[in-house]
Amino acid sequence: MFTGIVEELGEVTAVENLGDASRFRLRGPVVTEGAKHGDSIAVNGVCLTVVEHEGDWFTADVMAETLNRSSLGALAVGSRVNLERPMALGARLGGHIVQGHVDGTGTVLERKPSENWEIVKISLPADLTRYVVEKGSITVDGISLTVVDAGPDHFTVSLIPTTLDLTTLGRKQPGDPVNLEVDVIAKYVERLMGSQGAGR
Repeated sequence: MFTGIVEELGEVTAVENLGDASRFRLRGPVVTEGAKHGDSIAVNGVCLTVVEHEGDWFTADVMAETLNRSSLGALAVGSRVNLERPMALGARLGGHIVQGHVDGTGTVLERKPSENWEIVKISLPADLTRYVVEKGSITVDGISLTVVDAGPDHFTVSLIPTTLDLTTLGRKQPGDPVNLEVDVIAKYVERLMGSQGAGR
């Protein structure tokens, strides 16, 4: 489990085509400290498994399903990525509960800078609209964010300078894809309420 609090901005240093999968080599000195084979690291919000690790880099295999359902398929050598290790048991939950299971992708539609923050508008797939509410939580490229406005096909988030400086959202431009993970609690509530309705 993750919290959506990005630990560092890493970089893709190699991409190997494995036919029905890809192997990424990623540099991240913070998240690789103490890393070992089989550990989990979230890359732009996608939970990946460490295959190899040496120094400040690690490799991870990404199957076709993940490449097709997330924005990881668009990564290339030199791409910057948000990296986060799983939350340690007993640690503070600084963001919200993030599983690292991407629900869909959106597209940056618009950026509106102001003096001390920036509003970013992102498209929202129709099947995820019901899970996104004003002042609720959403994960964008692995970043735990608060929804400012929830529209029928989009939402907006307000980004502080720290988020702009230390994550990929400071660099994303209109047209760029982003990974989205909605609040898992909303999905559980929907399932439970549906079950109650069926029982009645």
